[in-house]
Amino acid sequence: MGTLKGKAAVITGASSGIGEATARRLAAAGARVMLVARRGDRLEALASELGNGACFVALDLAQLDAAQALLDAAVAQLGSVDILINNAGILRTSPVDTFDLDELEPMIAINYTAVVRTSILFARHMKANKTGQIVNLSSIGASITAAGTGVYGGLKRALDAFTEVLRIELAGSGVRVGLVAPGTTTTEIFEDMKAHGQPGWDEYIQPMVGDDIARAILFMCEQTGNANAARMHIYATSEGF
Repeated sequence: MGTLKGKAAVITGASSGIGEATARRLAAAGARVMLVARRGDRLEALASELGNGACFVALDLAQLDAAQALLDAAVAQLGSVDILINNAGILRTSPVDTFDLDELEPMIAINYTAVVRTSILFARHMKANKTGQIVNLSSIGASITAAGTGVYGGLKRALDAFTEVLRIELAGSGVRVGLVAPGTTTTEIFEDMKAHGQPGWDEYIQPMVGDDIARAILFMCEQTGNANAARMHIYATSEGF
């Protein structure tokens, strides 16, 4: 019997990378998963592969009504939601002299606003059910002060603060809240950076893979009793900061 048998999990950014690996881990542990991303064709293929009632919804989380649409879809297809994994994100790094201001609003929308809106709406749903688990994906970049990382790191630091307060506000409600902060991990984020003319961090550091982070997320979701693994930082073994 899987450790998450009978649980329903919603995973954003599930079409590749950490999100896809997390969907595989949670499904293997017995959870019914709802996959969320913009690329419906990838989600459909993955849902079919996973089986066990896996479903998907193609959404642009940057839209302000996406969080409510996602909750409505999850309740309609899963009945209720036990686990929310907020994984979708955009990574851009550049010093102020060359930062593309057109990238600012999309980063805010996906890396912060969408996570906050989704967390709040799903937290209310879970609190009413007196049970649940929310995991927000941050980054070790939130604690690194280095040239070029101000926007990305600043948004992740803001997300860290929001997530910690959410944990405190939900204390005793039956809803656990946790933060997973990965170090350098090979995902499509780095390929996207390179496509935008920026070097991917995995060119300088031997990276982790998505499943390394997925195993940590699964551990957080498996907490029982009065335990809440609320904060996990996962560094690549070659990272020296």
